[in-house]
Amino acid sequence: QVQLVESGGGLVQPGGSLRLSCAASGAVASANDWSWYRQAPGQPRDLVAGTAYNGYITYIDAVKGRFTISSDNAKNILYLQMDNLKPEDTGVYYCKLYQLEGSSWVDYWGKGTLVTVSS
Repeated sequence: QVQLVESGGGLVQPGGSLRLSCAASGAVASANDWSWYRQAPGQPRDLVAGTAYNGYITYIDAVKGRFTISSDNAKNILYLQMDNLKPEDTGVYYCKLYQLEGSSWVDYWGKGTLVTVSS
């Protein structure tokens, strides 16, 4: 089992920055993919950025050039640096860990952290 805890959300003005963190504890495997998702009010939960165990990193077009995903594998922490925030970035941000356990891939989710971008 793995537990994920997000932190770093809050209220920020447009153009501001936030850094989200996701700390993993428990049986974190070496072969894993990490992702950040967000859910805006009344909307489905959508992928924002992801980093794979092979080093591949992906972002949705709406955040390219503004968000940076990174990880500290030694500490099992995932980060999302968010710059030049816009009101449409508002939502609950969730961390997801997708890892290989035996012969199966299993995903784990945190409970989310709220980001509100407003003047």
